Amino acid sequence: MEVARVAAGLRHPKLNMGFFKWVCLIVLFYLFAATLVLSDSSLVSNDPLSAIPIEFLEQAKKPGVLDWMIEIRRKIHENPELGYEEFKTSELIREKLNELGISYKYPVAVTGVIGFVGSGRPPFVAIRADMDALAMQEMVEWEHKSKVPGKMHACGHDAHVAMLLGAAKILKEHEKDIKGTVVLVFQPAEEGGGGAKEVLDAGALENIAAIFGLHIAPALPIGEVASRSGPFLAGSGFFEAVISGKGGHAAIPQHTIDPILAASNVIVSLQHLVSREADPLDSQVVTVAKFQGGGAFNVIPDSVTIGGTFRAFSKESFMQLRQRIEQVITGQAAVQRCNATVSFLDKEKSFFPPAVNDGDLHKHFQKVAGDMLGINKVKEMQPLMGSEDFAFYQESLPGYFFFLGMENASIEQLESVHSPYFKINEDVLPYGAALHASLAASYLLKSQPNVPVVEGNYHDEL
Repeated sequence: MEVARVAAGLRHPKLNMGFFKWVCLIVLFYLFAATLVLSDSSLVSNDPLSAIPIEFLEQAKKPGVLDWMIEIRRKIHENPELGYEEFKTSELIREKLNELGISYKYPVAVTGVIGFVGSGRPPFVAIRADMDALAMQEMVEWEHKSKVPGKMHACGHDAHVAMLLGAAKILKEHEKDIKGTVVLVFQPAEEGGGGAKEVLDAGALENIAAIFGLHIAPALPIGEVASRSGPFLAGSGFFEAVISGKGGHAAIPQHTIDPILAASNVIVSLQHLVSREADPLDSQVVTVAKFQGGGAFNVIPDSVTIGGTFRAFSKESFMQLRQRIEQVITGQAAVQRCNATVSFLDKEKSFFPPAVNDGDLHKHFQKVAGDMLGINKVKEMQPLMGSEDFAFYQESLPGYFFFLGMENASIEQLESVHSPYFKINEDVLPYGAALHASLAASYLLKSQPNVPVVEGNYHDEL
């Protein structure tokens, strides 16, 4: 019946004119609406920087990439190696880079590997993973438990290597689209060995415009990241002091010079460096965590050894603490008629400078991570008193370091890093690989117009 009414209207001249006016208005409305939709979608599609993180995450979650990373991570976990001893780990990395057709330099800083993906021309941007394990016994019973007694990947460096290789795999598949060169830094000896400094001293990063690094975070939900601009992690150093007196029987202390009493006064006085000498708004820490002296209840020893760590968020505050620690130890020992020698263990335990995130790279990180995860999953966090040798890179070039969450509370509560019960939620691997690849590729794409073309063999210069 409706069809008949329309047909009747078409046969009536006045009705016919009115009908066509309505039809024209309706057609114009839909054309206008379609134009708006197309205009909005073109805004999105014309922003390659927004598309990269989503595409790379989807690719990282595919079985061909995820299963590959899991296999690598488990192999490394089974064979943990300490700083500057990561020979098997390095061999596995080179094997995988060869499979991918990625060129590299080896050795760098004893066991380090530096790979290259892209055009081989500037700009150069680096992404870094540490490789070393810890000297501790794994207590987690599972199929891929450490096969080396007294050594364990308890800080997630096995996952870091797997994620960087995953990023390399993704970037290699998009190599023709990379507007510059991504430098893959597989670094030895982060756990106190200062491997980052050795990589820099080897001249491996001389032409790098920026560097990115990450660390897994067992207490942060999976799919979330956290960082901040500016001071992020503290500079750290260690000290050890031998306080010498004159031993003797505890019943006749007047015939002795008691180093235990002197050491006790030293420890109390050291706490005043933060509470009474440091600006309350400039966070600092001095902790004495080692005290060795005596072996009997009735004998005053000849000497006592104390040791600890000190931390600050600026190099100036750090060096002031270092100077005052030595002065307090020697001065307080002298008050008690003792002698003291102080060592800052520069050769055994490298001083780590504060980690300071570059402000422009922070904006870049927020954009990339926000596009991939949603801006509500990109958290701003307070500075931490922990330290990381990634800070050596940040002293030499713009750098950015962030934490990557891996907790899934519905499955299990993960132990903290450096615990013998530490475990990796392997669902985190795609996020780390995709973030590495996205941060590097989009940085190069964004930087390309500002980089002059200079002839030369840049791989050799790197």
